[in-house]
Amino acid sequence: MALPKLETPTYELSLPSTNESIKFRPFLVKEQKILYMAQNSKNDSEISNSVSQLVSNCTFNKIDPLTSPMFDIEYIFLNLRSKSVGSEVEISILCPDDNKTKVPVKVNLDEVSVQMTTGHTNEVMLSDKMKLVLRYPLLKDMKELKGDNEVDRVFNILVKCIHEVHDGDKIYNAVDVTKEEINTFVEQMTTTQIEKIMEFFDTMPKLRHVLKITNPKTKVKSEVVVEGLQSFLG
Repeated sequence: MALPKLETPTYELSLPSTNESIKFRPFLVKEQKILYMAQNSKNDSEISNSVSQLVSNCTFNKIDPLTSPMFDIEYIFLNLRSKSVGSEVEISILCPDDNKTKVPVKVNLDEVSVQMTTGHTNEVMLSDKMKLVLRYPLLKDMKELKGDNEVDRVFNILVKCIHEVHDGDKIYNAVDVTKEEINTFVEQMTTTQIEKIMEFFDTMPKLRHVLKITNPKTKVKSEVVVEGLQSFLG
């Protein structure tokens, strides 16, 4: 006689980007190795593959990880981890007063949310009549992100996230021009224009949580902002 099937609970969450309610389930024992891979790997491509597979499986294929904003995927993954393993995780935080001492801090993942900086906008004025409309990075952007140094990687993600170029009344959609044309366009920008664009990435929605810590050596109390999925994986 065959053993009975175990029932898996389902939960709901609201996507930060749209407030749409979606259902998800915890990951199963057979999927747990995917979480370990994401936690232990230093390879961005392996981490992306692990997160992508888990999110797709556990949202009943409702969410396509490759076409959804990264902050949505990170938020879903954090909820999966909370419901599957437990909501509490211990992470190591560097004390900002001496930049040497690290202290262990317990974080309740259910209290971590996606936050956006006040004044954030996806429109960047390059001149009085020209502006860019940017889109948020997708998981597939990070999987394809290549470069020998940080400058190259920043340049590549910037190129991928240009959605439209407005020049007066003319609108150029990025899908209608070649990658080479976009590269040339970005290479012609001034440092000031690049800094304006980088503000979009610096202020866009992110997993963000404020922790209060005390340096055991100096007794100095500090508030530390923790950002990004990897910071909360423990």
